[in-house]
Amino acid sequence: MTDAVTLSYINLYAVLGALPKLCELVPEASALVKGKPVSVGFAVKGGPHATLCFQDGGCTLRDGVEGCDILLPFSSPEKFNGLIDGTVTPVPRKGFTRIHFLLKEFTALTNLLTRYLKASADDLKDDEFFTRSTTLMLYVVAAAVCQVGNHDAIGRFSASYIVDGTIRLSVHDGPAAVISAKGHKLAVDPTTPPRCTACMEFSDIHLARDLFDGKVNAVACIGTGGIRMSGMISMIDNVNRILDRVALYLA
Repeated sequence: MTDAVTLSYINLYAVLGALPKLCELVPEASALVKGKPVSVGFAVKGGPHATLCFQDGGCTLRDGVEGCDILLPFSSPEKFNGLIDGTVTPVPRKGFTRIHFLLKEFTALTNLLTRYLKASADDLKDDEFFTRSTTLMLYVVAAAVCQVGNHDAIGRFSASYIVDGTIRLSVHDGPAAVISAKGHKLAVDPTTPPRCTACMEFSDIHLARDLFDGKVNAVACIGTGGIRMSGMISMIDNVNRILDRVALYLA
């Protein structure tokens, strides 16, 4: 079973949290927000509070909603989750003069994100699209691991066994995301340090994609050498347990 609070953290920090990487990887995304400096805050009662900041064609995500240009309040995690699945239309509490950005550029940006995260078979035939899509999925998965490990009851149990340090999830000669653990709290490390306490590496980006899509089994891939592990293996074991929970939330 899943819970709405954890899902709201995943939706804000992992799904919408992929917008900075989308703007970095996809010129079309960067062009949508270029020359439009604006910040959009999401305040979820009983859930996360964070702000997406758009500047110079890029995007960052910060905790809290202080000083945001547009504020979108949600009365519950369920309401916010409804925004992500398209069943809820929020009413801004602040920033009515900038509503055009929400209706045009921000909507176009989230539609583009959906296209990359829920890619069609035809889109994936294009090698560049395939690489960008799979890279985005890697970052979404890493961020979702952190939110499940911090908020989901079963995920917190697994996180309680993860010692302080860093876990690197990477594709050989490809993208990498790093999860830092401190006091059994997990967070994505934006610095992606080259040396980590534990490492889990996919042999190639196609294997990573198959794993994210649920087409292959991680344990089987470890046995065949498709996934290589090094460092403190207990950290990876517990991250893999959390990944099982992530699959339920992102299904």
